[in-house]
Parts: sequence; structure tokens; C-alpha cells
Amino acid sequence: QVQLVESGGGLVQPGGSLRLSCVTSGFSFDYYAIGWFRQAPGKEREGVACISRRDKTTYEDSVKGRFTVSRDNAKNTAYLQMNGLKPEDTAVYYCATPCSYPYHGWGQGTQVTVSS
Repeated sequence: QVQLVESGGGLVQPGGSLRLSCVTSGFSFDYYAIGWFRQAPGKEREGVACISRRDKTTYEDSVKGRFTVSRDNAKNTAYLQMNGLKPEDTAVYYCATPCSYPYHGWGQGTQVTVSS
């Protein structure tokens, strides 16, 4: 059974940093891409970043240069390092596999709030 569990969210001031983790199980982690998504209140879910099985990364334009996605295949875990956070980054952040439909699984989400 595919499982993804996010953690690391919280309340941070503008300009601050957070590191989200996505711990996975139930599938061959090193064979699949991992995507990070977010959904703000009243808005549609959007893709934030994706890391392929060969560590190729892509980012949504608004987070380029501020967010970094990575993976540790030995730990079946993906990460999203978020620096220079802005209030508009406030959302529930999810990880999923792979990065596009059809998805094999989603996490439950972790809340990120950027506010002074």
C-alpha cells in the first residue's frame, strides 16, 4: 500500500525558511518521481516542484531560486527546502508520486503559514 507522510510545516515569518519532508513506503521509491504541490484557501491545487528518479528537478516559476527539492533514496524520503518564504506561499503542502496524473498516492498534507 502506497503511503506518503509529510511533515515539517509550521508558522514562519516572511523571509524565513522551512524544510518539508515526505516519508514514503509501499512502493519502489527510487523508481518514481516525487512531486510537491500546494493548495491555498479558495485556490486550486498547484504543482510546486518535481524531482525525477534521476534527480532532474523542475519548479513552478514563483518558487524558482527559493525552493529546492531533493531526495534520499536510502531513506525513501523527499524534501522541499523553502527559503525566502512569502505570505503568498501560505498553503497546505502535499507530496505525491509521480508528478502528474495518474498518481499512485498522496500524502495528507502539512500546513505552511507565512505571517508576521
